[in-house]
Order: sequence, then structure tokens, then C-alpha cells
Amino acid sequence: MNIDSLPARPRPTPTEESQGYWQALREHRLAFQQCADCGKLRHYPRPMCDACWSMKSIWFESSGQGTVVSWTVAHHPFHLAFKSQTPYALVTVELEDGVRMHAPWRGTVESLTLDLPVRVVFEGVEDGLTLPAFVAA
Repeated sequence: MNIDSLPARPRPTPTEESQGYWQALREHRLAFQQCADCGKLRHYPRPMCDACWSMKSIWFESSGQGTVVSWTVAHHPFHLAFKSQTPYALVTVELEDGVRMHAPWRGTVESLTLDLPVRVVFEGVEDGLTLPAFVAA
């Protein structure tokens, strides 16, 4: 298949609850929902706190620093739009704030180790869309 004929990359569809997350990424900040009643951080954004069932939330700005707890290397793209990027690594990071998140790894696969200190970086994919990725701290 010719790379020019590959389908477009899928785009996230922001919801009412996730607007703050996507806006923060556009501003090169990492923000998570925080329950306005009990203080629990949550990621992915959702309407209700799973700890106290409150429907109230605020946005908490994360340092974006953390450590690698797991990773996977994709040799086959989950979507044809990512075919030219294979193989690529996705990391699971435990942020200092206590939130775990998944994002692409921007380094060599050989450099990945458990407990590797990492920091978030922001990648402008296209106009109006910024996505997080991780690099060694």
C-alpha cells in the first residue's frame, strides 16, 4: 500500500467532561480532573467521582513527571494510519500525582526500563490537536 493512500489518523472526540484536558494539552499543560468534594484525581475525565460519587470536579495541573511502570512495542499498527510509524512503543507512566496514563514513548525501545524517570512532552499533531508523549527525564 502506498503511504500516500493511507487513511487519516483517527482523532479523539472531546466530551463535555474532557474539554479541560484537551484545552490544557493545547496550552502545553497536563491537567486532570479532581473531585471537588473528596480531592481524588481521575483520568480519564468522567462525570462522576468513583470514590465518593460526587458530580463536582475541578482541574488539577500535573507536573508531568513520573516513572515507567510498563510498556508495549507495537509491530503491527492498530490502525493503518500508523503503519509508517511501526514499530512504536507505548508507555504506562505512574505520575508523581498518583495518576497512571498511557502515551507514546519518544526514545529508543532499548532505553526503556522499569522505574525510568520520565516527563511529558507535547506534540502538535495538527491544527487544534496536541497530544502527550513521554521522554526520559
